[in-house]
Amino acid sequence: MANKILVTRSSLPEFDEYINEIQDIWDSHWMTNMGPKHVELQNQLKQYLMVDNVDLLTNGHMALELSLQALNLQGEVITSPFTFASTTHAIVRNGLKPVFCDIDPDTYCIDVTKIESLITDQTCAIMPIHVYGNICNVEEIQRIATKYGLKVIYDAAHTFGETYNNKGIGSFGDVSCFSFHATKVFNTIEGGAVCYKDEHFGELIRDLKNFGIHGPEDVWNVGANAKMNEFCAAMGICNLRHVEDDIRKREAVVNRYRERLDRVEGLQLNVIQENVKSNYAYFPVVFNPETFGSTRNEVFAALADEGIGARKYFYPITNSMACYHNQFDVNKTPVALRISKRVLTLPLYPDLSLEDVDRICDIILKCKK
Repeated sequence: MANKILVTRSSLPEFDEYINEIQDIWDSHWMTNMGPKHVELQNQLKQYLMVDNVDLLTNGHMALELSLQALNLQGEVITSPFTFASTTHAIVRNGLKPVFCDIDPDTYCIDVTKIESLITDQTCAIMPIHVYGNICNVEEIQRIATKYGLKVIYDAAHTFGETYNNKGIGSFGDVSCFSFHATKVFNTIEGGAVCYKDEHFGELIRDLKNFGIHGPEDVWNVGANAKMNEFCAAMGICNLRHVEDDIRKREAVVNRYRERLDRVEGLQLNVIQENVKSNYAYFPVVFNPETFGSTRNEVFAALADEGIGARKYFYPITNSMACYHNQFDVNKTPVALRISKRVLTLPLYPDLSLEDVDRICDIILKCKK
């Protein structure tokens, strides 16, 4: 069997580059608690992401969970079930009720035409997800939020470095939350960030991520421990130097996939959105078994037999997960349910060779009947 190909592979700087970056941590012994590396990365990301404010956290989930807590919300949050478990869990763990809206069949983002019908007197916020690097309809979401006085918290985990109409994607809504997990376009090994405009919100986030401590004998709030450490920040500083080059390499991989799989009957490829600078984070393919001849699961198995790890991402949708058994009716989000049963994300990372892309495509095309 040929060398195994994983669905993703973490980006790392040269070993010596990282060692040089962490040398002064050994000199200072300052390893956490918002040290110099934390501050440096925060400032660099503010410029790169083109946002008013950035705060760093231990991971993307804590960005979501603490943002909801900082906004002091009560009631219902309209969101999509076509996402990673973290999005829904963050809502539930804050004592809020997720109300699931279906998705657009082309972008896989929340279907804005269905949001208003879900708003009640208990609705406090909308939490849309930018999916696979596809941007939500931010204008319509903001119009609805303004009309009904709702907060907007974006799960922007898939959209690091993207812009829409030359604006950083993190500048939309009240809050945008990023994940810097090892599998993402940009990683800090493990980490996340919150982008925001309101300074009072920023004060609350800084409070909540450090136990609510305001001094050695003064604790104001019941906070968490969600501070990014210096070693993770150092990795981020290194990776940020190379992220644009990584994105260009990802683009080349995506272009080869499109060359091989575009216009194949029974395959739906990711949309190309106007006025969006993409980060080429994922390459999802939706398989229509009626016209392609094989199911998603059959293609998944064929790839696995050849040592290729595609991913059923997102499957299952969150409103059908075992932890929410019998709490939600998945038939109220039929598009999300259908896509979840048909989608595969194919291997995609900067150093994936075009020869390996061709091998993956050859296996997929052999499944067509």
